[in-house]
Amino acid sequence: MKRTSLLYAVILVVAIAAIFGLLHLGSSLPSPEGIPAVPKAHAATAAVSTSAIGAVYAGLAANFGDPLSRLFLQLLIIIAISRVVGKLFTLMGQPAVVGEMAAGILLGPSLFGLLAPETFQFVFPATSLGTLKLLSQVGVCLFMFAVGMELNVGHVRNKAQTAVLVSHASIVVPYVLGVLLAYFLFSHLAAPGTSFTAFALFMGISMSITAFPVLARILQERGLARTYLGATAITCAAVDDVTAWSILAFVVAIARATSVGACALNLVLVAAFIALMIWIVKPLLPRWLGNDRIANPEPGKGTLAIIICVVIAAALTTEAIGIHALFGAFLAGAIMPDTDGFRHKIAVRVENFSSVLLLPLFFAFTGLRTQIGLLNDLSGWLTCLGIIAVATLGKLGGTAITARFTGMSWSESLQLGALMNTRGLMELIALNIGYDLGILSPRIFTMLVIMALVTTALTGPLLTLFRAEKALEDNLPEPSRP
Repeated sequence: MKRTSLLYAVILVVAIAAIFGLLHLGSSLPSPEGIPAVPKAHAATAAVSTSAIGAVYAGLAANFGDPLSRLFLQLLIIIAISRVVGKLFTLMGQPAVVGEMAAGILLGPSLFGLLAPETFQFVFPATSLGTLKLLSQVGVCLFMFAVGMELNVGHVRNKAQTAVLVSHASIVVPYVLGVLLAYFLFSHLAAPGTSFTAFALFMGISMSITAFPVLARILQERGLARTYLGATAITCAAVDDVTAWSILAFVVAIARATSVGACALNLVLVAAFIALMIWIVKPLLPRWLGNDRIANPEPGKGTLAIIICVVIAAALTTEAIGIHALFGAFLAGAIMPDTDGFRHKIAVRVENFSSVLLLPLFFAFTGLRTQIGLLNDLSGWLTCLGIIAVATLGKLGGTAITARFTGMSWSESLQLGALMNTRGLMELIALNIGYDLGILSPRIFTMLVIMALVTTALTGPLLTLFRAEKALEDNLPEPSRP
C-alpha cells in the first residue's frame, strides 16, 4: 500500500514538473503570424481588469453573454417560474396551464421588465428571441401533434347530430360577433397595412376557439369525464377543434396570399394535402410501422423515428404550402393508428417532453410580446373588457342556447357553455399566428391574450356556480297540489 502511494506521488510530481517546464519553455516562442496573442472577445476585459477578482468577474460576464449560456439561463428561469406559478394556480383550483400562461406574462415586459429593466434586458435581449421563438414553435408543433392524437372519432359518430349542431353554433355565433367587433376596432387597433378582411376573419377566429386539451383536463379533475355532460363536451370540443383549425388554415392561406389566384392555389393545395393524409398516408401508416411495433407496450427508437419523420414531413408541407406548420403536425396526430393503445403510448412520451421543456418557452415568448402597459388609458381597458364580454357571450351563450334546444337542461347547457368558453393555449397559438402575419397590432394582441387568460380562468368558477344551481334545483321541494 505504501509502495503504491509512493509511486502515485512520484508520477504526479514528475508530470506536474514536466508540464510547468514545457509551459515555461513555450512562453518564449514567437506568436504565430496572423493570430493575435489575446482573443478579441477578451482583449478589452484583459486591459481593464488588473485584479484577479476583476478578471474572474469579466470572464463570467463574457461567458454569460455566450448564446448557449444565455439560452440555458432562459430555460432555467422559464421552466422554474412556470412550474412554481402553475402549482400556485392549481392550489387555487385552476388548471396548471392557466398558471403557466400567467407565468409567461409575468416574465415579460409587463412585470419583470417593469420591475427590473436591466436584468430583464440581460436575460431576454432582443438578439436571443429568434432562438427562443424557434424552440417554442417546435414545442407547439409537438403539442398539436399530441392534440391530434387525443381526438376520438368514435365519440363524434355516437353523438354526431348533437355534437355538430352545438359545436358549430359555438363557432358561428362568436365568429359573427368577432367580425362585428372588428368593424368597430379595425381603424385604431389593427396592425398598419393589414386589410379589414384579414383582421375581421382573425377576430372571428379568436372569439371561436376552444382549448380541447384544457377542457379534457378540467373534466378529469372534476370527475365529469364519464358523465353525459363530459362525453358531450369532449365530442363538441373535438368537432369544434377540427372545424376552427380548418377555418384558421383557410384564413392564414388567404392572409398570406398575394393575389386572388395565389389564394385559390393555396386553398387547393391545402385540400389536396388533407386528402393525401386521410386517404393515402393513414391507411399505409400501419404497414410502415408494422403490427409488432404498434402492439409493443414500449415503442422503440425505430417506431419513434418513423413517427417523428411523419410529423416533420407534414409540418414542413403545410409550412411550404403557405399555412402554418402546426396544421400539418395536428393532422399527423389525427391519422395515427389507434389500435392497442398506440396513440396513448406515443402521446405520453411526446406530451411530457413538450409540456415540461418546450411549451413554457412558448408561454414566455408570448409574454414577451404582451405589453399590458399599452393599455394605459380608460378606453383601452374598457375595450379589453368589451372583448372579454363579447367572447364570453358568444361562446357560452351560443353553446348554452343551442344545447338547451337539443333537450339538455338549462344547468347542463350552461355548464357545457362554460366548458366551451375555455380557450387556453389554443387561443395563444392562434393569436401568435395573427401577430406574425402582421394582422394584430401589439395593443389588440395584448387585449386578446388577457381575454384568453380570463375566459380560461372563468371556466372553473362558472362550472361550480352552475352545478350549485342544479343541486339547489334538485333539492327544492315539489309544490303542493291543491
